[in-house]
Amino acid sequence: MSALSPHRIRWIAAIVLCIGIVVIASSSILIRFAQDSAIPSIMIAAIRLGISASVLSIVIAAQPAVFATPVTWRQAAMAIAAGVSLAVHFGTWIQSLEFTSVASSAALVATNPIWVGIAAWLILKEQLNRWRVAGIALTILGALAITYSDQQSSPGSNPTLGNVLALIGAISGSTYFLLGRALRNQLALLPYIWMTYGSAAIVLTTVSLAFGHTQVPGDLRAWLILAGLALGPQLIGHTSINFAMRHFSALLVTIALLGEPVGSALLAFALFQEVFAPLQFVGFSMLLGGIIVTALGETQETTS
Repeated sequence: MSALSPHRIRWIAAIVLCIGIVVIASSSILIRFAQDSAIPSIMIAAIRLGISASVLSIVIAAQPAVFATPVTWRQAAMAIAAGVSLAVHFGTWIQSLEFTSVASSAALVATNPIWVGIAAWLILKEQLNRWRVAGIALTILGALAITYSDQQSSPGSNPTLGNVLALIGAISGSTYFLLGRALRNQLALLPYIWMTYGSAAIVLTTVSLAFGHTQVPGDLRAWLILAGLALGPQLIGHTSINFAMRHFSALLVTIALLGEPVGSALLAFALFQEVFAPLQFVGFSMLLGGIIVTALGETQETTS
């Protein structure tokens, strides 16, 4: 059987990335359901990563050949650092949903293309052509429009704290994506996500216990929500993103992830009858515009 061409592989990666974003869009909805079940936010994050890491451990135990290629100490350290960044990302972002609205939280945590674009330019030497600059500009304008609109109508219990936590989640998420972009050119997918999700689970579980959250959820509905969060947005969604990270720039992947707040808003409309304010609609349109423009920038670089 002949090997797939690079062009076809990128098409496959694009399809996988789209599937991942659709699945990840359910994340904030499931988190809200879990919070309604009185599960502490840090415990939600810990159980989400713990279930995911446990499933991956079973898969690796059944297929030890995935570690046939040795992992260096440097690669392991970078994977653990990515896991710590992922733990900070989930811990702060999920907590932010307690204090501000889904729209504000999702918009602010989606600003990571700004940080990824700048860091990728400075550290990874990825060029910012005019298409990418335009995509970042649309991202900023869209996020500002959504945040402003949401704060006018539903500020939440402590919007300032919630927005700061979401911004920390964006920056730590950017670190996670950049480390993943660097490592995915060196490591196979399964060893990478096992080390990353596992280290994130250990960090989050330690923090959860330190805060005194020792009583696990007791009802079946809560565990079904948590299992859905782990198997869907984490294992399917984030693993799809990590797969695509090997074939696209970190900036394109993170801007494509701006489809998450759009999908979350559509799910919120379908499930909770939450409607778009006019300015919110403009903001979401800008986010989609940022995805399209940045994708065009990738195409320009590939064909040049």
